[in-house]
Amino acid sequence: MYDERLVTPMRAELTRLGVEEMRTAAEVDAKLKDSKGTTLVVVNSVCGCAARNARPAVAKAITNAKKPDTLTTVFAGQDVDAVQRARSYFLGYPPSSPQIGLLKDGKIVYMLERHQIEGRSADDIATDLTHAFDQYCA
Repeated sequence: MYDERLVTPMRAELTRLGVEEMRTAAEVDAKLKDSKGTTLVVVNSVCGCAARNARPAVAKAITNAKKPDTLTTVFAGQDVDAVQRARSYFLGYPPSSPQIGLLKDGKIVYMLERHQIEGRSADDIATDLTHAFDQYCA
């Protein structure tokens, strides 16, 4: 586990934008099971090489005209049960950190995995996300 003093600012980078943290498996199920509409699920991470651009990309993407109805996050390496449960909704995708999934009516319709995030700018990642939002969000 990582030092919470290091993790807290990384959590706040998303929660200050209105992205709701899910810290337990029960919270994940309450948000995702039988959900209607679109839900963004950000698997946040302390990984400097990829997460440092993923969080700003999410911030940029959610300013798009079309965006998910619900914005959520879990934190890899911290909230283990919540992360494991969130990933159970990502059928067909292996775990990665960071990872950004878009669900529609509780089913995964779009995924950005670490290998699609790492080494790319926040603007490029945000562009990928906004294209998905334009396609799947009302």
